[in-house]
Amino acid sequence: MCYTSLMLRSSARDVTLLAVCQALFLTSMSAVITSAALIGHGLADTKVLATLPIGIQFVMTMVATVPASLLMKRIGRRDGFTVGASIGLAGALFGLWAIMEGSFTLFCVGLALIGGANGFAQYYRFAAADAASEAFKSRAISLVLAGGVIASVGPLMADWTKDLFAPIAFAGVFAAVAALYVVTLAVLRFITIPPPDAEERSSGGRPLLVIMRQPVFVVAVLGSLVGYAMMSLLMTATPLAMMFCGFGFSDSAQTIQWHVLGMFAPAFFTGHLIRRFGTLRIMAAGALLIGLCAAANIHGITLVNFQLGAILLGVGWNFLFTGGTTLVTELHTPAEKAKTQAAHDFTVFTGVAAAALLSGALHEAVGWQTMNYAVLPFLGIVLVGLAWLALRGRRAAPSAAS
Repeated sequence: MCYTSLMLRSSARDVTLLAVCQALFLTSMSAVITSAALIGHGLADTKVLATLPIGIQFVMTMVATVPASLLMKRIGRRDGFTVGASIGLAGALFGLWAIMEGSFTLFCVGLALIGGANGFAQYYRFAAADAASEAFKSRAISLVLAGGVIASVGPLMADWTKDLFAPIAFAGVFAAVAALYVVTLAVLRFITIPPPDAEERSSGGRPLLVIMRQPVFVVAVLGSLVGYAMMSLLMTATPLAMMFCGFGFSDSAQTIQWHVLGMFAPAFFTGHLIRRFGTLRIMAAGALLIGLCAAANIHGITLVNFQLGAILLGVGWNFLFTGGTTLVTELHTPAEKAKTQAAHDFTVFTGVAAAALLSGALHEAVGWQTMNYAVLPFLGIVLVGLAWLALRGRRAAPSAAS
């Protein structure tokens, strides 16, 4: 009993520390998202490229997901996260240098490095599942995502620090982001997740294509992909849309703050909702909430419309992404974990990167309201997929199938 109690306490501590790391990661990411499009707009000679740096960030997140997962399979979660945070620190310093020099190219390099770091940080939620008992798994994932509530200060941090190096705007944002990565590196030293065992290090298990053909995997990826990509598409363009509607940076920062709260505040109870109502129902609710976000954005361009849409988008993303992540944890044995999680995140962030890259060009070409109309068919596909899986019945977990 004493040993079991000690293990439970260690698990709870690791989940808490992972939540802290998640909070630091998401605070830095929300600060970057709040300011990156406006920085790009100021640095780029061709304004249609304003969201290219943030698009490159998401591309590098996508590129990093597979090597990050495979590296952590070899060296463990803690050391893998340390590598990622170190890359992020380098990216923040490059971003600071780029803004001071007025270089759009260097700014793209800085965000590329930060994107690579984000590819590692996306696994905080899976690390929480590793540290938790089977019964606590969905709640552990949800609680780590709940660490993002603290990230709601990220947009405010961007507002507070943007003039730190006046008259050079926004350089202070990246100095603050660099400081957050330093704190992350310190916190990671206290995490005690065991290194991968022999079974996890092995390359056994079912072929990846067999795992990916499972209906549960298909629907998990579909929900996560659409939820994250639509969030990326709309939130990357939000500061630009608000600027063109006459709102100042403080209004944009406040709107992104509400969005971040919408993304992560529900995580305190999403795990409970999943256990009570089922993963598929919660994912369906997420798709409907993003639809309501699009409706609010289409209805008008007042500050209330932007902020209401941002909140609904955040909550919808939370339900879809937490649900998709929970489904993925049901699909693999320890030997299959790294490749299954990498396949999920690589696919998801391919879509996220494409959405971010297209966001600025779409806003320039078709406008804010048309972008919101474009979201609706994708949500319909998700709802059809969820209904199909519910009618078909979920497959057994891999331990039962193998």
